[in-house]
Amino acid sequence: MHDLGLKSGAPVYIRIFKEESEIELWMRHSETWVLLQNWPICRWSGRLGPKLREGDHQAPEGFYEVNLGSLNPDSRHHLSFNLGFPNRFDRFHGRTGSFLMVHGGCSSIGCYAVTDPVIDVIYRFVEAALRNGQHSIPVHIFPFRMTEEKLRRHADARWQTFWRQIEPAYRAFESNHTVPEITVTNGRYLVNGRSSGALES
Repeated sequence: MHDLGLKSGAPVYIRIFKEESEIELWMRHSETWVLLQNWPICRWSGRLGPKLREGDHQAPEGFYEVNLGSLNPDSRHHLSFNLGFPNRFDRFHGRTGSFLMVHGGCSSIGCYAVTDPVIDVIYRFVEAALRNGQHSIPVHIFPFRMTEEKLRRHADARWQTFWRQIEPAYRAFESNHTVPEITVTNGRYLVNGRSSGALES
């Protein structure tokens, strides 16, 4: 952190990639975002694609926010924070589920388990940022690093329409390391005020 000019309490941003089983923690430094660290995810459950219903053991994809009320220091999985599923997009499409977390340990029934040592680090920076004034922490969850090559590789997947809606957020951050603004209008994700792809069904 010292070498990167970062301090605990600075705003943070999290990205998760299912296929690669990776979680990234970014911190804001001046006007840009700096990658603090990338860790392997020990386990996530289900397949590529969004969570649809309670009990499907599917880990979610999409755009979520973590606030102080999301933190659980007394988790049975060491430490955890709630992703806030279902979000506005999920509710519009009738998707159900609860207590979808990033947590310690290495077991999952719909969550992202990152081991105890990793959640120790992530949780500490998330809590510090929230207590230092960051209203909520964006957590962007992608099926994979959304390059054109990987989208082509998964061209026959049933979730192409959904993935094309969330892909602009990946591309926007990759291009300028500015966390994009995410909104939901009429059941569509908008990235920086613009929609992409067809209406998700």
